[in-house]
Amino acid sequence: MTSATPGLLDKERIIAGPGFNRWLVPPAALAIHLCIGMAYGFSVFWLPLSKALGIKEAIKCGPDVGFWGQLFTTTCDWQISTLGWMYTLFFVLLGTSAATWGGWLERAGPRKAGVVSALCWCGGMLFSALGVYTHQFWMMIVGSGVIGGIGLGLGYISPVSTLIKWFPDRRGMATGMAIMGFGGGAMIGSPLAADLMKYFATPTDVGVMQTFIVMALVYFVFMMAGAFGYRVPETGWKPEGWTPPPAQVDNAMITQKHVHVSKVWGIPQFWLIWMVLCMNVSAGIGVIGMASPMLQEVFGGALIGIPAKFGELDKDQLKAIATVAAGFTALLSLFNIGGRFFWASLSDKLGRKLTYIVFFVLGGVMYFSVPGSAAAGSIVLFVAAFCVILSMYGGGFATVPAYLADIFGTQMVGAIHGRLLTAWATAGVLGPVVVNYMREYQLGLGIPREQVYNQTMYILVGMLVVGLICNLLVKPLDAKWFMTDEELAEEKRLAHEKAAASELVRSGDATGSDSVSPLVVALAWAAVGIPLAWGVYRTLLSVAKFFA
Repeated sequence: MTSATPGLLDKERIIAGPGFNRWLVPPAALAIHLCIGMAYGFSVFWLPLSKALGIKEAIKCGPDVGFWGQLFTTTCDWQISTLGWMYTLFFVLLGTSAATWGGWLERAGPRKAGVVSALCWCGGMLFSALGVYTHQFWMMIVGSGVIGGIGLGLGYISPVSTLIKWFPDRRGMATGMAIMGFGGGAMIGSPLAADLMKYFATPTDVGVMQTFIVMALVYFVFMMAGAFGYRVPETGWKPEGWTPPPAQVDNAMITQKHVHVSKVWGIPQFWLIWMVLCMNVSAGIGVIGMASPMLQEVFGGALIGIPAKFGELDKDQLKAIATVAAGFTALLSLFNIGGRFFWASLSDKLGRKLTYIVFFVLGGVMYFSVPGSAAAGSIVLFVAAFCVILSMYGGGFATVPAYLADIFGTQMVGAIHGRLLTAWATAGVLGPVVVNYMREYQLGLGIPREQVYNQTMYILVGMLVVGLICNLLVKPLDAKWFMTDEELAEEKRLAHEKAAASELVRSGDATGSDSVSPLVVALAWAAVGIPLAWGVYRTLLSVAKFFA
């Protein structure tokens, strides 16, 4: 039950009145996504943390100290492979928390979800900082991995439903803008973290604890500003001059009805789209983690103009090709981000189903071409293939919320998207396992390093074929799955989208009822655009090393 006077975080309080500018909502979403997107960049902490006690050289644990021992030890440094579990936890918790609390989010509204996300993500980083200070890895697992992972899930899905309702005419573009921010988070966070660690490092401290504290505080300000920038449109609102396409005429794949989140587990189309996302992400995420070593092992000395294989290079030459490979990784991150906006916007024209057909067919061709371009020694074709692949990996994330809104309706799309993200959690384990274990298996067979990825690429093509088949099977829903008018009315009441709330806004008692100055919109975009531009600039500096 809601009180008669809505609280500051209640959904009734954020219903926008006449004259509100919908272009204020995307920067609010970006403010949150650019912060939580640092999850992608957490590997920047692994090397310093692996020497947190030894500073110059890691103090190695004895053979009797396994993974569980490292959770509590204070006498030796953590292994990088142990630290990597935080990265796995991020994406497992993102998927499970989004699925668990997606329904609550639809009723509580994006502001409340955004505030909880900020408290979890930033509070988790502060708890992790305490873990670094006391050298207790279990505190980092609980802080960033679990609490931070819950913040990740809520922050990730908090704007989805809202943006789709504000931009019914451009669903793909709207979600593409926000989810582009998640891809861009590491682009800002990684160089910022590296600069801060350099600043705070002393002969007795690697500077990670102080970096966690500063980043948590900065992120908290941005995320709270984003959460309080969220507004939801009145029930029935639509952009001026836009009329919804007639059902079953303009596009049979876009419904005007709505499915309740509690029913989606039993709907075949949900599981088909689940497989579509899982296969697209498994293939992409598998190569992201191995992009740098893959380039180095396949081309070896050719990266620096030396006719030698990877195993024949000396220490200085290995250092030089690692620098080139870091530029390659930076280039991929640019395509990952650009693809989120490009493909999601294009899906508004092509339709979601056709866009995913392009992902799977073009992606399959690209993966299939990699062994050939590697054998031919063509660095340009090899790199170009992976740039296209990574653009479609990002595009898959950004297009899927609009796909869900088309098939299942907009009323509970945030909650349905939350449940679908369990596909991401699954892919986050499946993709890297396939790529890493296939590599080890091939090396074990004595296959040369430059050829160990060939079989892997063909397996990834197979994954994309599975995804393509699932996508082709997606059809409009049977009428039995949709909510009746009575069920929809009850859901809207529970979600606080009722006449009383609208009246509250119209009378001017709630925030957001006045027109917004274009200057405010410009400042909101500058607040997220300037950090993003700085991140792109820093990434381009790394990319320059690749082309040099």
